[in-house]
This record gives sequence, C-alpha cells and structure tokens, in this order.
Amino acid sequence: MPEVKPTVGRMVYFKSRGSADGVYPPRDFASIITRVYDTGEVSLVSFSEMGLRFEEKLTQGQEPGQWDWMPFQKDQQARLTQGTTTTTSK
Repeated sequence: MPEVKPTVGRMVYFKSRGSADGVYPPRDFASIITRVYDTGEVSLVSFSEMGLRFEEKLTQGQEPGQWDWMPFQKDQQARLTQGTTTTTSK
C-alpha cells in the first residue's frame, strides 16, 4: 500500500509512554500534526481529559512515544489503493 504522507492539520493517534511504574499504561490520544520535519518526523498537539500535551519529533509506529494513523484513515487508504470508493448513490 502506498504510504500516506503526514501533513500539518491531519488528525492522528499519539500513543503515550505511560508511567515508569506501570500504574498508567500507554494510551492512544487524538492528536493534530503541527509540524512535519524533512526527516519524516512530526510534532503534535494531543488532547486528553487532563488538557493538551505537546510532543516533538516523533516517528510513526505503534509503540509508546510514536504516532500512527487512525483506523478509518488506514481503511480509506486501503480502499483507494484497491481502486474502490466509499461513496453511495441515491
């Protein structure tokens, strides 16, 4: 599947690192890309029930401390790659 390029303003997930003692496990937070670096890393603003958090120079992945696309974005990209659309006719 062709890789989607991150751009400023896109919604993504940020997986928090959790606490060192394991009391708070890593969690996914809704985030907005605020900067894309030439290296492919991104900076984000993430939203939680406690407020905003800012993260810089993150790589894409599914490990704590990384960002990734949301499931619907991955599904949409897979459909576009296969040449199908999600539009409905009336």
